[in-house]
Amino acid sequence: MSTGGNDDGNVKKSKKKETKLGMTCKKDVSFGDWYSEVIVHGEMIEYYTVSGCYILMPSAVGVWELLKGFFDGEMRRLKAQPYYFPLFVTESALQKEKDHIDGFAPEVAWVTKSGDSDLEAPIAIRPTSETIMYPYFSKWIRSYRDLPFRCYQWCNVVRWEFSDPTPFIRSREFLWQEGHSAFATREEADEEVLQVLELYRRIYEEFLAVPVIKGRKSEMEKFAGGLYTTSVEAFVPNTGRGIQAATSHCLGQNFADMFGIKFEDDRGSRSNVWQNSWGYSTRSIGVMVMTHGDDKGLVMPPRVAPLQVIVIPVLYYKDADMMAALKEACESTVHTLSQSWIRAEFDDRWKYSHWEMKGVPLRIEIGPRDLANKLVRMVRRDNGVKVDVPVANLVEEVRVLLDGIQENLFRAAKERRDACIRVIHTWDEFIAALNDKRLILAPWCDEEEVEKDVKARTKGEGELGAAKTLCTPFDQPELPDGTLCFASGKPAKTWSFWGRSY
Repeated sequence: MSTGGNDDGNVKKSKKKETKLGMTCKKDVSFGDWYSEVIVHGEMIEYYTVSGCYILMPSAVGVWELLKGFFDGEMRRLKAQPYYFPLFVTESALQKEKDHIDGFAPEVAWVTKSGDSDLEAPIAIRPTSETIMYPYFSKWIRSYRDLPFRCYQWCNVVRWEFSDPTPFIRSREFLWQEGHSAFATREEADEEVLQVLELYRRIYEEFLAVPVIKGRKSEMEKFAGGLYTTSVEAFVPNTGRGIQAATSHCLGQNFADMFGIKFEDDRGSRSNVWQNSWGYSTRSIGVMVMTHGDDKGLVMPPRVAPLQVIVIPVLYYKDADMMAALKEACESTVHTLSQSWIRAEFDDRWKYSHWEMKGVPLRIEIGPRDLANKLVRMVRRDNGVKVDVPVANLVEEVRVLLDGIQENLFRAAKERRDACIRVIHTWDEFIAALNDKRLILAPWCDEEEVEKDVKARTKGEGELGAAKTLCTPFDQPELPDGTLCFASGKPAKTWSFWGRSY
């Protein structure tokens, strides 16, 4: 299902929508149209002339920068060093690890000309950076004293999607964080996989207020060329689709063997390193929009809202002196909040609906009566509740309300997600749940051929595409003896989440 523009017609459509005041689409009626409208009216993106590429507006970049600030701090704790590697990779380097690149081959974009001249050899634009980075790891890692080695970068990547692009969720160019590490032992690598996965859980749950499930991907769904993949998985109730929100991979020693990344231990023996890679992208912003947005527009969780509080005076045309006093009070309020590191701005244009569409968590209104009583009125974006508070307690009350909004958004999102989970035991129950757009938890024999069979058998079920495993959750329910796989009838080995996905 397409939820975003991917051609000139859709660009024109988005521009047409911009001339209208307020939202025209309902989230529960036409989710795709609603999503396209909310990200434009909320000033998150502007459609671009190249299909599948988008201009990220300050609201979107602001969210990304706040997440980046948190993650950079955690990287310093892990002693991971920031790098920046080139955008381009040679064909010979890209083909060095065939199993890995086969997973990306259809999406790789190539540069073949310089001006009017053909290049001697085509150059790829990175779909990911393993084949760019790892030849240099082999130069930098020589001894056990060089380990553990951890690096990460913030960059863009290009994956030339041929399905309908969806802004933030599936685009041809996107921003991401990718990390890469090397260790002397598998135990160290295994430990870091889960450390980083927990950071991704925190990004989604503590900052974006989006509930996620931590688990392990199936062999069929793991990172190409890696040993195993873990992920955090989100779910969009309106579409009944899961979203792979972030991944943390143990690559084993496969890449080390291909690229000659060896170290000498304290006894003089040389061995391949154990490697990990991990990353998340601006897809996280799309997940946030889909999870919290409503029929008025965006709803921003306070911790990632570039603007947390908008301060607006109540219109009072009768007295110019009063309007000047109200403006002064609003500016003083913004100053007081800003001094306490609360992101606040003053707007004297009285565009209430504009700030609702942009999802600003808290609106402060100041009118003549408020001024006389030394009060301000606060209006929450998440539930519309209004409360009058004394100016003397301004900062404390704003912080309490922002924390309450953050908690409420996560709680409500988790309740909606949990209400969509359906535990099944049989194939008929599985199909019924799939067609009901549920997040399915099912006993499974954990066999790749069975997963392929499920994918093939559900391909024709409705218009939404085939089902697949999303992850095998680390938090496993009890699996009684004799439980059978819902798809094969063989003894079940695990509980896994299944469904359709983006």
